[in-house]
Amino acid sequence: MAQPSLGFVGVGKMGARMSRRLIDAGYGLTVYDPLEAAMEPLVKAGAAAADSPAGVASAAEVVFASVPTPPVVHAVALGPKGVVEGKKVKIFIDTSTTGATVAKQVAEGLAAKGITAVDAPVSGGIKGAEKGTLAVMLSCPENALATVKPVLENLGKIFVVGTQAGQGQTMKLLNNLLSATAMAITSEAIVMGVKAGLDPSLIVDVFNAGTARNSATQDKIKQHVISRTFSYGFGIGLLNKDIRLCMGEADALGVPMVVGSAVRQLLSIATASEGLDADMTAMTRIVEEWAGVRVGSQ
Repeated sequence: MAQPSLGFVGVGKMGARMSRRLIDAGYGLTVYDPLEAAMEPLVKAGAAAADSPAGVASAAEVVFASVPTPPVVHAVALGPKGVVEGKKVKIFIDTSTTGATVAKQVAEGLAAKGITAVDAPVSGGIKGAEKGTLAVMLSCPENALATVKPVLENLGKIFVVGTQAGQGQTMKLLNNLLSATAMAITSEAIVMGVKAGLDPSLIVDVFNAGTARNSATQDKIKQHVISRTFSYGFGIGLLNKDIRLCMGEADALGVPMVVGSAVRQLLSIATASEGLDADMTAMTRIVEEWAGVRVGSQ
């Protein structure tokens, strides 16, 4: 089977790294980003630049998107100069965290033009995007799976979670809900331990050796909180958006989210205090402030 021509809309922190992996895999790639400087390294690596999502979709059969919010996904897919106006595109793959509602709207709008929409949100952060070790939560119509799976395998491990629009997005929201919850409760635990006189690094070592081990204790607290770098690489504003999406969809499904609601509240406070662009690990700063202690020596 001949390789499809590819396009990528949104080549920021995640999109640029995923795009580079596709170029390195030998695919012809056309890219678009509203920031011209974001496209320059990829153009130097062999990609072609377009002037709009429609331009990408007129050059490529399969178009990826990695953009920050559901309204931007909607505009990229269905708005003026959007993918829907492309002359060549057959498949649209959304790697963003969009939520099921917008994913279904996009799928319906694109289907009217004969374009298949595919959910493929990813988890694993900047390092995963760079190394090709992302978890890809794929919801894809069966007739498109043979085309998209070999392409996506360049980005990470594929988990086919369904065939309907929005199922991959729901899986991603569940993933981020657990990630945010782990960060929130671990922040409270580590701050309590420090206020009680325990060494924060030792606390993390004990957690990781026992039943309290989680994504925050393994990948975030020592590396980004105790070190005071707060540089895990995922913005707190984006995480706040994701948890709000998750809570909205849980409400629509009639599923109570008692713990999730508390996490949403802490995230909202942290986002307002630290700013939209702060790292998600800055959540700990709010608990530190309330407790009157600091985790780490610097």
